[in-house]
Amino acid sequence: MTTTAHPGTNGRGTTGDPGGTRERDGRAPLGGLLWLVWRQHRLVLGVLLAAAAAGAVWCAVLRGQTAAFIDAHHIAGCSQISLDPCCDGTQKAVTAFRDTFGPSLRLAETGLVLLPALIGLFLGAPLIARELEAGTHKLVLTQSVGPLRWLAAKTGLPALAVAGAATALSLVYTWLWQVAGDEVSGFYWYSTLGFHALGPVPVAYALLALAVGVLAGLLLRRTVLSMGVTLGVVVAVQVVLAQLRPYLLPAVTTEFPKDRPAQVPDDSWLVGQGHYTRSGARLSDSPCDAAAGYEDCLRQHGVVGQYMDHHPASHHWPLAWIEAGIVLALTAALTVIAFRVMRRRHG
Repeated sequence: MTTTAHPGTNGRGTTGDPGGTRERDGRAPLGGLLWLVWRQHRLVLGVLLAAAAAGAVWCAVLRGQTAAFIDAHHIAGCSQISLDPCCDGTQKAVTAFRDTFGPSLRLAETGLVLLPALIGLFLGAPLIARELEAGTHKLVLTQSVGPLRWLAAKTGLPALAVAGAATALSLVYTWLWQVAGDEVSGFYWYSTLGFHALGPVPVAYALLALAVGVLAGLLLRRTVLSMGVTLGVVVAVQVVLAQLRPYLLPAVTTEFPKDRPAQVPDDSWLVGQGHYTRSGARLSDSPCDAAAGYEDCLRQHGVVGQYMDHHPASHHWPLAWIEAGIVLALTAALTVIAFRVMRRRHG
């Protein structure tokens, strides 16, 4: 008795393979639509994964070099101007550290900040727009493949690659930053570049850029136009959330009487300061000129000290997860919209 091969919806036969897990040409791992998506985008995905691997190795090597320098010169937790007695006489060593490793650390930060925009431009926007612009999607949709299944395959595999690459880079850079960040390097967690390069934040923005690109491609059907819109939207979201970031978590207020210097730790993010009066009222702007009679002027206004609103270093990870959660929620919403658009137009 012979077995007849019947092509399935994925173009796979069942001869000698009852589970239908092997294609007729013997290629098993990424059969059907996923194999097609990989073949179409293997260059971009391959470059992304290779760049992530190279960046991870580079950051790991850089971590070893910075850790060795810090240990050799005993400058852990020291800045160029430090009140810690343990950091006396370390200013030259800290300056040498920043001169030696500062450019490399800045390059790593910048790469992670630019990663979402690059993903949106060269992967997300062309992913669907190029198919619609050229009309090649019609060949797939005329087969037994449904439009939603096609869109799921087209976005699912790139999303896995993006999430994996961004997570790997973020983890290894965070590992590096735990040794070389904050005081000793001057690369503080609350800086614009630093916050976008650490923890879950770059991963969330990378997935958002992919989702924005896919939706823009579906709506606009033009590759270059979709790339421009994707870049604009991703940058706009980053700018808006950067403005909202100080308010995602209540800041800590520290009050300093007039006989105490007003200073918070270097790794605290100062978001507001001013004077307070005997009644507890706040004056965000000094009511007096820093000239003759300054102290008398402060007394006349009832000023008894200064206050500082700041986010301590312990707020870093809560703020990061809150922002990443907002970005991932937006990503999910855009993904749902993309599937609804696909169903309405091709379903």
